[in-house]
Amino acid sequence: MPYPIAHCYDAPVIDLNNFYLDPLGSAPGGSRLDGKIALVIGAGQTPGHAIGNGRAAAVLYAREGASVFCVDRDLQSAEDTVAAITNEGGDAAAFQADVTDESQIEAMVVGAIARYGRVDILHNNVGAGLAIGDAPVVDVDSDAFDRVMALNLRSMVITCKHVLPLFRSQRSGVILNISSFAAYSNYPYIAYKTSKAGVIALTQNLAITNAEYNIRANVIVPGQINTPMAINSRIGVLGDSREAVIAKRDLQVPLNKKAGTAWDIAHAALYLCSDEASFVTGVSLVVDGGQSLLIG
Repeated sequence: MPYPIAHCYDAPVIDLNNFYLDPLGSAPGGSRLDGKIALVIGAGQTPGHAIGNGRAAAVLYAREGASVFCVDRDLQSAEDTVAAITNEGGDAAAFQADVTDESQIEAMVVGAIARYGRVDILHNNVGAGLAIGDAPVVDVDSDAFDRVMALNLRSMVITCKHVLPLFRSQRSGVILNISSFAAYSNYPYIAYKTSKAGVIALTQNLAITNAEYNIRANVIVPGQINTPMAINSRIGVLGDSREAVIAKRDLQVPLNKKAGTAWDIAHAALYLCSDEASFVTGVSLVVDGGQSLLIG
């Protein structure tokens, strides 16, 4: 079935029929999240040749029976994600919010409850670095540092602040945050690395302080994942083409010398949000094709 692509995808080489084809085999009609309401923040994506992490997670959640409240600063991009879900027979709604603004976070939570009556899964996917001015510590502009921290870390803190009262009243809920392997590696850009390390610490705090309410919190730590944002931010740096950027990233991955895709992150997220992980909380799940084994 065709999907709306004019807003999001920029090159005729994209196989439109296969854009939402999951190489791991997911399809509509699953049941691992039956009856769940998933609030996915960053459910849109930047334009590019591949699916992004937030969109892949939203689509996969819907394929497994969840209703998905798709939040993005770019409303059209969130609506494109909703269209991908509803074209497969799933249930989803779009909502526009800039999660660096607490009042918009509050409105987002109110909107999700108004639409679905509850929330079962909070998926925090937003993040950026180079695209909003990050740099090595001796070069970083203080305003750029603040922008990265506000988007990557403070937004997750404030989102949890406003969703946790609902989860506590329900005595159930799952929080899933997306960090980055940059938190562990020799990554040169200070704000992104610091913020993504903070996401791991935040998740550990959420897990231990909310376990008594039957609320779980986990974090995924992606390695080299070829999403549009990861690739596009590096094209042109040192004169690299798209193909050169992808080739360099592939070489950093021990497993088959091939970077991962957003579907790899989405399937890890599905597990952590499903009842299969009902005894899993406070975990940092590294999804990196073995790259972390090279440290040291």
